[in-house]
Amino acid sequence: MNFTPALVGFALYILIWEKLPEWGNWFNWILQRLPKPLQTLYAQWRCPYCVGFWMALALHGATGLWTLPALANLPGFWGSAAPLVGWFLDALATATLILICKLTLEAIGLPAMKAHSMRQEFMRKMAEEASK
Repeated sequence: MNFTPALVGFALYILIWEKLPEWGNWFNWILQRLPKPLQTLYAQWRCPYCVGFWMALALHGATGLWTLPALANLPGFWGSAAPLVGWFLDALATATLILICKLTLEAIGLPAMKAHSMRQEFMRKMAEEASK
């Protein structure tokens, strides 16, 4: 199993849907000027599994990387459909890994943010007590 396509796909997901909208007005300005169907597509593709599938297809086409290399050589009974079936199944597997990455990051992130918040509150109280 090769995790490279899932890792690159997840990195692109974070960049496009979580970071670029926060990094200034230029990205949001571009989004607002896209045709309405593309704006709708961007707004609806928040799901890491859904967008991960299409990213996986694009990444496979651009790089030739497989998440599951065994899917590159499907049995002969698939005939000329074998490459399409292989790409489809590989994209599903990659999308699943992208979703797992997203869920894992959220599961780790929430306790970390809570701990940071609690520490900040503790430090604030300690500073108040020291100044009395």
